[in-house]
Amino acid sequence: MTKDSTSENLRAELKSLADTLEEVLRGSSQKPKAEFDKLCSKAENALKETRSRLSDSGERFAEQTKVAAEKADEYVHDNPWIGIGIGAAIGFVLGALFTRR
Repeated sequence: MTKDSTSENLRAELKSLADTLEEVLRGSSQKPKAEFDKLCSKAENALKETRSRLSDSGERFAEQTKVAAEKADEYVHDNPWIGIGIGAAIGFVLGALFTRR
């Protein structure tokens, strides 16, 4: 699953959850208790599903971040002078930006 499709799926899940909750709130006083309970159950299930998907996405993001950090660490160990140069350049740019303020 690509990052864009995951993002779109989460967006669709959140929209569905919001629509369901909106329906529950709008119809809470106008619907019979059995129908209201059914809507509440639907909203609760949508919330659980959305939480699960968000948790899965967070875990995938953490894993991707960990892999990227490991690759960066490996690169710096293999090329220490380039790492020092990049760090110095970033420090120089940040220092120049902060002194202008």
